[in-house]
Amino acid sequence: MEDVKAFPAKSFFVNMLTRDINLSDAILDLIDNCVDGIVRTISGDAQGDKPYDGYFAKVTITKDMFSIEDNCGGIPLDIAKEYAFRMGRPDHEQQYFRTVGLYGIGMKRAIFKLGKNALVSSYSNTDKFQVKIDSDWLQNDNNWSLPLEHTEDIELETPGTLIKVTDLYENISEEFSVDTYINNLKKLISNHYSFIINKGFKVYVNDERVTPHNILFIYTNDPSGENIAPYIYQSEIEGVKVDLKVGIYRETPSDEDLDEEQVVKRTSEDSGWTIICNDRVVVYNDKTILTGWGEATVPNFHNQFIGITGVVHFQSSDVKKLPLTTTKRGIDASSKVYLYTKKYMREGTKTFTNYTNKVKKDLRKEKEFMEKSSKISFEELNKPEYVSAEKFKPIRNAEPIEVNAIRFKPTLPVPELSSTSRSIRFSKELSEIETVSNYLFEAPDRSPSEVGTECFDTIYREALKALRGE
Repeated sequence: MEDVKAFPAKSFFVNMLTRDINLSDAILDLIDNCVDGIVRTISGDAQGDKPYDGYFAKVTITKDMFSIEDNCGGIPLDIAKEYAFRMGRPDHEQQYFRTVGLYGIGMKRAIFKLGKNALVSSYSNTDKFQVKIDSDWLQNDNNWSLPLEHTEDIELETPGTLIKVTDLYENISEEFSVDTYINNLKKLISNHYSFIINKGFKVYVNDERVTPHNILFIYTNDPSGENIAPYIYQSEIEGVKVDLKVGIYRETPSDEDLDEEQVVKRTSEDSGWTIICNDRVVVYNDKTILTGWGEATVPNFHNQFIGITGVVHFQSSDVKKLPLTTTKRGIDASSKVYLYTKKYMREGTKTFTNYTNKVKKDLRKEKEFMEKSSKISFEELNKPEYVSAEKFKPIRNAEPIEVNAIRFKPTLPVPELSSTSRSIRFSKELSEIETVSNYLFEAPDRSPSEVGTECFDTIYREALKALRGE
C-alpha cells in the first residue's frame, strides 16, 4: 500500500485564508490578540472598571514595514509550540476565557495578508523566543513546521509580543502610503475598541494615541415619572450573558433639520445598533434588517430616527457560544442566542420610533427634558443610581431558554398637543442661521430648528412686554 499526498499547497491555503478578510480587519485581529494576552495575564475574566489599565498596543505603519508591539504578557511557550502558529486550533484546545478568537487563525492570516516575511518575538515571564516566517517557508509545501529560537536578543523590555512584517505586498504598501488609510484605521480602532480603551487599554498608531468614540445615552430623572431613559433587557441565554440597551443620544430632528443635508450627515453616523462580543465591537451602528430595522413591525431606518442608538453586549467564557462570524467582525444572524435577543432589539427600537413619531409634533416638551438631562455611557447605566433594581420587571412570557430575564421600559414624555398649535416654516441661508445662532446661543452650530424656535420665543416675550407697556 502506498500513500498519496493529501496536504494542501501553502500558496492555495494562504490565498484562501486571506481572501475574505480586508486589510483593516486583519490588523484588528492582531489587536484582538493583544487583548487576549491581557486576559490570559490577569487569569480570567476582565472585572472592575479598569481591568486593562497599564496595557498597550503600538501599531507602526510605513510603506515598507508593519509592526505591532504590546506589553500584554507575551505568548507562553507551550501555547507557541502547540497551536499559536498552527493553521487552526483543534477543538480540544478551546480556550475558556473571554476572547473572540474561535479558530486560531487571526495572527497567521494577518501576517499572510500583509507580506512575505515576518518575525514574531515573545517575552513572557518564563521564556524569550522568536519565530520567523519567510518567503522560503511559504514556498515549501513539504515542511509546515516553523523554527522557534530561544534568545535574549529581542526588542522587548517588558513581557509582551512584537510582530514585524516586511517585504509587504505591493497593494499593501500602496495602501500604507496614503494618509487617508491611516486616518481611517484610527477611526476604526476608535469605534471598535471604545469599550476596551475606556477600560484602560491604550492603542497607538504611529505614536498617536487613539481616543475612543463613546456611545452615550440621554438620561433624565424627573420626579413626575416621565423620563428620557433607555429601554434595557438583561438575561443569560445558553451560557451567554446578554446586556441590551437602546435609547436616544440627541434630540429628535425637526422637519427643518431633516431638510438640512449637513445636519443629517453629521448626526446620523451615531445612529443604529452596535453589537459587542466580549468587549470587542463586531457590528457598528447598523441600520439594516440585520439588527431588526424594517423587520416585523419596526419601520425601516429613516433620518427621522437619527437620534436612536442601541448596544448589545454578549459575554461568554466559551467563545463558541457567541453569535460571531469567522471574521470576528460580523454577527451570525442564525444563532439561537442572537435570534432570541433580536426580539428585544426590535421591541426597544419600536419604543423609540413610536416616541419619535409622537414627540416630533411638538418638540418643546422634549427640549425641556433635554435641558435637564445627562449623557450616560452604556456601562454607567448598570449603576443603581440610574436604574434601580426595583425598576426592572421579570419577563413573564420569556422563553425557558432565557435565564433571569428582566426588562426596564421607560415612561417617556409625550407632548400634549393643542388643537390650536401650528407649525411655522421658512428658509434662510446657512451662514445667516449660523450668525443668529452665535448671537442667541454664543455657538454657531445650533440646529435651524433651535434657532427658529428661540427667535420666535424671543420676539414673543418682547411682544408681551410691549403690550403690557413694560
